Amino acid sequence: MKIGLLLVAILASAGLASAQSRIDCTSIESHMLHRAVRYCVMLPSSYEKETKKYPVLYFLHGLGENEQALMRSGGWGLIEDVPREHKAGDFIMVAPEGRGTFFINSADGHNRYNDFLITEFLPFIETHYRIIRARKSRGVTGLSMGGYGALRLAFAHPELFGSVSAQSAALITETPAQLNADLKDAGPLVGLLGSVFGNPIDVAHWKQNNPFELARKNQIQIKTQAIYINCGDQDDYGFEVGATQLHKQLTAEGVHHEFHLYPGRHSADYFLLHLGETIEFHWHAFSASPPVSGK
Repeated sequence: MKIGLLLVAILASAGLASAQSRIDCTSIESHMLHRAVRYCVMLPSSYEKETKKYPVLYFLHGLGENEQALMRSGGWGLIEDVPREHKAGDFIMVAPEGRGTFFINSADGHNRYNDFLITEFLPFIETHYRIIRARKSRGVTGLSMGGYGALRLAFAHPELFGSVSAQSAALITETPAQLNADLKDAGPLVGLLGSVFGNPIDVAHWKQNNPFELARKNQIQIKTQAIYINCGDQDDYGFEVGATQLHKQLTAEGVHHEFHLYPGRHSADYFLLHLGETIEFHWHAFSASPPVSGK
C-alpha cells in the first residue's frame, strides 16, 4: 500500500511543505527473495507537471537502517535543497530496503539480494517511473554498509552505472583468515556477518564481492565511471583505512575518482554534512561527459 500522501504530510509538518516533491513508500513482491521488499521513491516537484524522463540515483542505507533512513535523518530535506539552490537539476531518488544483506547474495545462496536488485528491482522501478534507462543517467550511492554495497554494485556492474559514491563505506581490509579469528569473540556480529559471508567466511564468495578485487578486475570499465568516496578521519569502525587504501589502489591503476578524508566520525552528523556534496557530484555525472581515463 502506498503511503506517499502520509509522508508528504509528515514532511510538511516539519516545515518542508514548500518543497512540493512527492515521496512514495511501498513494496515490491520479490519472487527471488520470496518476500515483499519495501522501498521509497522521491520524485521532484516537476514530475507531475512535465512528461520528461529523469536520471535516477539509488541510495543504499546503512546497517540497522531501512528504506526510510533518509527521511528520518532529515536527508530528504537536504537533497531537496540542492536543486532549489541551483546546484543540481531534477532527478529521481530510490531507496530500497536492504536489511543486513550488504546488498549482495549470501554465501549459501539462500538470500539472492544482488540478483533481486539487478533482475527484479531496477527493471521494475525504471518501468514504473519515468526514468532515463541509460548508464550515464543511472547512479548509486550509499552510507556505511550501503557504501560498501554501492561500490560493490557499481564495480561489479559497470555496464549499468555511470556514477557511484560512498560515504564512510564499510570497506574491510582484513583477510578472511584474520576476520575469522576476530569473529570468534564478536558476539552477535558473528551471526550477522555469517549469514552474508559464511561462518567461517567463504573465501571465494568474499573475493567475488570485494570492492577492491572488483575494481582491479574491471578497472578498464570503471575508468569511464564517475567515482566519489569520502570518510571521516576518525571513523568509529576504522573505515578510513579502507577508504584510503581504495583511493591509493584506484590512483595506482589510473582510475579517475574524487576522494576526501574529512574531519569527523561515523555518525549521522558527518553523513548529512556531506550529503549535498555527493548529490552535486552525481548531478555533474548525469549532465557532463564521462571522465577521461588516467586523469
